[in-house]
Amino acid sequence: MGKSIVAAKSCDFAVRIVKMYQHLSADKEEFILPRQVLRSGTSVGANVQEATGGQSTSDFIHKLSIARKEARETSYWLRLLHDTGYLQQKQFESIYADCQELEKILKSIILTSQGKTRTTRNPELGTRNSQ
Repeated sequence: MGKSIVAAKSCDFAVRIVKMYQHLSADKEEFILPRQVLRSGTSVGANVQEATGGQSTSDFIHKLSIARKEARETSYWLRLLHDTGYLQQKQFESIYADCQELEKILKSIILTSQGKTRTTRNPELGTRNSQ
């Protein structure tokens, strides 16, 4: 259930980022900030899609961690877009709130998944074994 919710939200968010980029690039000269938001915002969705592909729990957590990092980066770029006048307050608040919500959902799923996978140290090998 959690996987389908985060996958849907990340896809919706990526679509909003693409639409925002198209709107910005049509209205203003090409600038690096909109491209950075496009890259990091769509990367969130791509990493979530890869994570829900059915691999091991550690790969799932790793991909979601990357998606969460990209969501934080997208928040940063969105703030810069707002501060430089590319986004109006209303546009910024709407998409920024979605980004923050997506990051919180990813964090929650990561923490829940990590709690389900316990690791112990093997004193003979000095390595960790998943149980």
